[in-house]
Amino acid sequence: MGEATGFLKWGRTTPTRRAVEVRLNDWREVYEPFSRDELTLQAGRCMDCGIPFCNNGCPLGNLIPDWNDLVYRDHWREAIERLHATNNFPEFTGRLCPAPCEASCVLGINQDPVTIKQVEVEIVDRAFAEGWIEPVVSEVKTGKRVAVVGSGPAGLAAAQQLTRAGHDVTVFERADRIGGLLRYGIPEFKLEKRHVDRRLEQMKAEGTTFRANSNVGAAGEGGVPLTELREFDATVLAGGATAWRDLPIPGRELGGIHQAMEFLPIGNRVQQGDLAEPTITAAGKRVVIIGGGDTGADCLGTAHRQGAESVHQFEILPRPPDTRAPTNPWPTWSNVFRVSSAHEEGGERVYSVNTERFEGDERGNVRALLAHEVEMVDGRFEKIEGTDFELPCELVLLAMGFVGPDRAGLLDDLGVDLDERGNVARDATFMTSEPGVFACGDMGRGQSLIVWAIAEGRSCAAGVDRYLTGETDLPAPIAPTARPLL
Repeated sequence: MGEATGFLKWGRTTPTRRAVEVRLNDWREVYEPFSRDELTLQAGRCMDCGIPFCNNGCPLGNLIPDWNDLVYRDHWREAIERLHATNNFPEFTGRLCPAPCEASCVLGINQDPVTIKQVEVEIVDRAFAEGWIEPVVSEVKTGKRVAVVGSGPAGLAAAQQLTRAGHDVTVFERADRIGGLLRYGIPEFKLEKRHVDRRLEQMKAEGTTFRANSNVGAAGEGGVPLTELREFDATVLAGGATAWRDLPIPGRELGGIHQAMEFLPIGNRVQQGDLAEPTITAAGKRVVIIGGGDTGADCLGTAHRQGAESVHQFEILPRPPDTRAPTNPWPTWSNVFRVSSAHEEGGERVYSVNTERFEGDERGNVRALLAHEVEMVDGRFEKIEGTDFELPCELVLLAMGFVGPDRAGLLDDLGVDLDERGNVARDATFMTSEPGVFACGDMGRGQSLIVWAIAEGRSCAAGVDRYLTGETDLPAPIAPTARPLL
């Protein structure tokens, strides 16, 4: 390492978030620029630890000590080469990944871990700014055609890998723009869409073809018949886990109760210029978000920017501890209390609570919800008697996760087998029960992280390449049976 004792000299530092009263007036990313001199010191905190557990903590197997050392020694162009060796889209993971690599950093055993995620995003942002990231065009063409259904991180990673292997790749996306959840699920204040657009430009220059407004397996306008899909030599299913979990309780039919993925895309469309005002808005309303995860936090930040009167975020689980519990040892993912930028902006987080029913007004819109506190008894949530309460609200957002891929249409018509969890079943090469049809990302593993989606896309591409040519040089960082640490 360039500075083997750097972790003894310098403490952990992360970028400053823009003042809340400032950032709530726009939709730009929340962080201030990070000093390059400070970043150099942060990279220098990477220890010469012998066994870098961060490599295994990252599903992509990122060569973290390598590029930390290169940044510390001011070899930035070499750093982006090492970063791209394992990760197609570090500008996405560097902004959106919760950083399981940092949770498994050896320094994190008894000190603050290395700021791996920040070093990663600074490398790729500088590389784009300097013009170092250029199209990688295959010198060989195989003559094989591959269809990729879905343009989220898994589909994009598979497409880029297969294009670079010399195949002719077409990506089908049912929405009007490419990007999947990166485009319409992640708010602008977490990922400005210019980062997606500049990577798509690289992929187009490499030869990947994109077809938006193309709903494979659907009928009518924008529908792509399966007969067209079968003209390809291989197909990759990367449509994500889009079947959302609902809350079937009395009053669910009332107006003003929406799924998070009905609410968030509208906010993004306003930022894209498609709408002047959101058709579902939190402006002036008392908002309740049911679900305490990242999607709930995205709804929270969006509601703040739209001018909500108040926001409560419900979570049925108890509040996580401030430090690792004895049952949650290093190097596993640390289940501790975290404050995202959205939580910092306001709202009240309510833990160990369950919603019983919704109450409506004379117009059929939600006016309140009734809930109670719960505790875990023998592995089940039990009501704590005497804790019932009513909370007024005019907008309820359901952010309780996803139960798997949509089956109607494409999956049913293809006839692919599903596993016991309702996801698309794959073999060791990511192939489904249908020969030549592969599946990756949330469609195959269930709701997960962006870093796992990219890892799945890369690994699936290796399976497709081997199927088409009999061999492959593409890396496969994970197997389909792998399960996330979080």
